[in-house]
Amino acid sequence: MSAFGETAVPYRPLVVFDFDHTLYDGDSGGHLVAWLIRRHPLRKLAALLAAPLLLPMIAWLPTRRRGISGFLWIGTFGLHRRRDFDALIDEYVQADAKRIRARLLPTALEVLHKHRIRGDRVVIATGAPPELARAILDFVAHEDLPVIGSLGKPFLGGLITAQHCHAQNKVRMIWDAGYDQVAVAYSDSRADLPLLRIAKRPVVVNPKAGAVNTFRRVLPPETPILNWGCRDRAGQPATGIP
Repeated sequence: MSAFGETAVPYRPLVVFDFDHTLYDGDSGGHLVAWLIRRHPLRKLAALLAAPLLLPMIAWLPTRRRGISGFLWIGTFGLHRRRDFDALIDEYVQADAKRIRARLLPTALEVLHKHRIRGDRVVIATGAPPELARAILDFVAHEDLPVIGSLGKPFLGGLITAQHCHAQNKVRMIWDAGYDQVAVAYSDSRADLPLLRIAKRPVVVNPKAGAVNTFRRVLPPETPILNWGCRDRAGQPATGIP
């Protein structure tokens, strides 16, 4: 147990961070799945053949989980135990540690660490597998944090996504984990509007330029829209807790 052990008690403010494009510059789950697929030429061929079907499914919210599941299944076909997937995640993070560390956003980690020093409960809620975000934060960033993420299940010799921690389902999974009212929420994505709207203080970080008007229209006028170091994203440069 670290010095920042988390306990779900109601008198400490709950702060929720998204992971991809919030703490991590990119799609961490996508990077993992790409690595899994690149392990063997037959996996690469299968992914290439399936891409015309799976990519449009990922682009459309109602079918996104199925599209992601398709690529995950290709990348994990042949796994017989769930812990084998965890071992592959550890192998990936250690093998690609330098590149992963470069993708973690220093300003974001500074804000996260300041919340913990202040005594807030900090939770990561991500569409990536929780084991992946946990491994990155533990091994690369040395931050021991509770993580709520997308859950996989065995299917025909591989893994698929059983619960996608995304959009409204992310809020439900946070509640199901036993957490209470969200004091502060940080996210880049319009898909996280359900989370941002229930937070007492929403903070938009690293949004796509085309999403800024939506955030301004839907969220309270005083909502910060910041950039924590994603070069291809919008938002005002900022440091420290807003």
